[in-house]
Amino acid sequence: MEGHEELERPFDFRQCVSIIKSTGEKAADLKELREVISRVSDDSIFHHTYQYFLKQHILEYTNDFAHWAGEGLEERALAEQLSNIDPYSFESIADLRAALVGVIDSYLKRFPEPRYALPGDEFFFNETVTFVFPVGVYAKNLAEFLLAIRFVDRGCIYYHFYEARMRVPGGTDDFSRWVDETLGKKDLAEKIQAIDPFMHNADEIRTYIAEIVMEEVNKDMEMAGVLS
Repeated sequence: MEGHEELERPFDFRQCVSIIKSTGEKAADLKELREVISRVSDDSIFHHTYQYFLKQHILEYTNDFAHWAGEGLEERALAEQLSNIDPYSFESIADLRAALVGVIDSYLKRFPEPRYALPGDEFFFNETVTFVFPVGVYAKNLAEFLLAIRFVDRGCIYYHFYEARMRVPGGTDDFSRWVDETLGKKDLAEKIQAIDPFMHNADEIRTYIAEIVMEEVNKDMEMAGVLS
């Protein structure tokens, strides 16, 4: 009976909303940025890295530190190095923090006199209080899932595709896991999981998933003789 219940488990779409809090810390150059990163709260590091794609930023970068280095200081080489840091490859915020500090330290050894940000363009360190709640949207099959994912808020996409990579064993996302474990569509799950989160924003992720799922729905309908 438990296996049967698992097969019938609908996908429960949840929303992720964050309220920003200032830490009171800021940096005007890379030396100050490095110093604050080394001691600021884990919540602040999380906000400026993992939650980057919850914001609508330039996709040339993958975290707020890289964004500021490239756009605020015009330190493009450093911005690229910081963007190459994948936060989901680390087991802890401490490890991610050490990687960020290490990249900046290496850069400062080569360029010990970095540029200063203009007044008002300093890097302001923030934290977030995140609330997760159900939105009352469920999908019992792939067709319902396709309809839902086209219209749910982008906060749902972030929560289930990005944030899930810290919750779901194996670093996968909620969509892939449900498609695989509940619908038994392993190939489709692998296609969804293969979408690179660092090359697209949440709205583009939504579009790619919808396209992949639509192909699968059409295939299922053809096999059922609904489409010819």
